[in-house]
Amino acid sequence: MPIGMLGKKIGMTQIFNKQGNTIPVTLLQVGPCTITQIQKEANHNYSRIQIGYEYINPNKLSKPNTEYFKKKKVPCFKYLKEYKTNSLDKLNIGKVLNIKEFKVGNQINISGISIGKGFSGYQKRHHFSRGPMSHGSKNHKQPGSIGAGTTPGRVFPGKRMAGRMGNEKVTIRNLEIVNINADKNIMLIKGSVPGKSGNIIYIYKK
Repeated sequence: MPIGMLGKKIGMTQIFNKQGNTIPVTLLQVGPCTITQIQKEANHNYSRIQIGYEYINPNKLSKPNTEYFKKKKVPCFKYLKEYKTNSLDKLNIGKVLNIKEFKVGNQINISGISIGKGFSGYQKRHHFSRGPMSHGSKNHKQPGSIGAGTTPGRVFPGKRMAGRMGNEKVTIRNLEIVNINADKNIMLIKGSVPGKSGNIIYIYKK
């Protein structure tokens, strides 16, 4: 059954396997999350599950949001996320999903907001090569021609140029779970995860 949960990135470290090889891992604090809404799609074979993460004082929310949680008879949450599932076995509003839904060795997908790098040039952003560095050359880091002449007389949308780099949603698929600490809701993932420490991440298992 597909499971989606929210969590936070703690940081990176390394562990050693039985052969003594170093494995880079990312520490994640996953859940617990509460199901706040179940919406069945009439013309489709799936349902939408909404989960809430991180309790928040109702006084810090607007009245419409507070009334929404009150109507569902669940606590108020700071973050909400929706995902699709084909099975509703043992799922109901108010059920708490925790890290025990996952097992060591599972392949999961993780989404997060990548680290923002600010306004970057085309060499750093798109890995373009530089111009000649010999004496007399005046094209060291200039982008060069960016469009055609009279026809079409404009720059096409999507042209790779300098601009904002990072700070966008990134999904890494098929990351392996190395270890799970159910008491502290800590999960170790082999490899890196988008974003910096403290960022909210979304975990999805098919």
